[in-house]
Amino acid sequence: MVLSGRARVWLRQSLCFLLVATLFGSAPAETWTPEGYGDAFPPLWHLAPGNVEDYPVQGNKIVIAAWNYKERMGMYKIILRHSAKYFAALGDNNEDNILWGLPLQHGWQYQSGILADPLNSTSCGHENGENLCISVHSWWACANYALATIPFLGALESGLFGDLPYEVEILPPAERKDDFCHNTVECNKQAPKVMAGWRDYFKYLSSTARNSGAFSFSKDEALKYMWKAHVLSLSYALPRCQNRLNFLSGPESAFGADWGNAVDFIAATRFSTDQVTTNHFQTGLPPRKLLEGDRVPSIGDFTPTQNKVLFLLSSLRKTNEKMRGTLLVLWKMAMSTEAGRKAGRALIESLV
Repeated sequence: MVLSGRARVWLRQSLCFLLVATLFGSAPAETWTPEGYGDAFPPLWHLAPGNVEDYPVQGNKIVIAAWNYKERMGMYKIILRHSAKYFAALGDNNEDNILWGLPLQHGWQYQSGILADPLNSTSCGHENGENLCISVHSWWACANYALATIPFLGALESGLFGDLPYEVEILPPAERKDDFCHNTVECNKQAPKVMAGWRDYFKYLSSTARNSGAFSFSKDEALKYMWKAHVLSLSYALPRCQNRLNFLSGPESAFGADWGNAVDFIAATRFSTDQVTTNHFQTGLPPRKLLEGDRVPSIGDFTPTQNKVLFLLSSLRKTNEKMRGTLLVLWKMAMSTEAGRKAGRALIESLV
């Protein structure tokens, strides 16, 4: 039997949703509803630098200590401020800027303690030590570097910040500095596709400016460019950070792998990472690092939602691995139309 093009699309979508529904249908029952989303901003947001010129100048270069939480957060704050005008038509106070997902995710990482030294050989990142320090040994901090520094340098290279009096240099960590790039030249050499992805995103935004004579702004189009760059960042970072998973507990290491796997599924839906949506979604993330002995979905000091989300992320990765990546392939096929992506986003939003 030969299927028409429409029938093949329907079959692919139906199979994909059947697989996902079967997977998610095995989750524990959920009756709890979150009581609000807490502070809308990441921790210490108002204390982070808000302008490139707020960073110190050394040797005729603006230098950023990206292994300090406030200074890394400042890079996000500057990007959000300079890109606000492109999202103004969507709502007030820059809430609809789709880059909120990056600083809010970094804020959750800081608040949950997963940026601290996992080896406990230093006081870096620990509450009673250097609490603003980001450990170079943290798997989460390593992966996040490619979602902080490279977007910032991509924005810089695309002209988002205008003309600056000095070049920008990211200060290297005390150890393992070769795992990272520290300026536009290095990053274009080490991660050319990632830099190009972020440049394309910011160039798309600038092309929609009213005085450019180009086409009008489309949030869906912006999400397409942003998620492409996001996935490229992680594809570059995860192999470089892989050995740091060995520094984590078994459950935390598995959660890191689960999270890395889930990003591809989320990205395919062009999920909106605006401020309100991201804050709501993050109520399902664990409030602390996972320890030996933690058993999902029955971690006593986690909410039912947090247990459920961890359970689903684990099940999603294990199922995709058993199917040798076929589940992700089918999911991407189902997400190839706006109707499919809308259904995919609704499914994700229903989890929290």
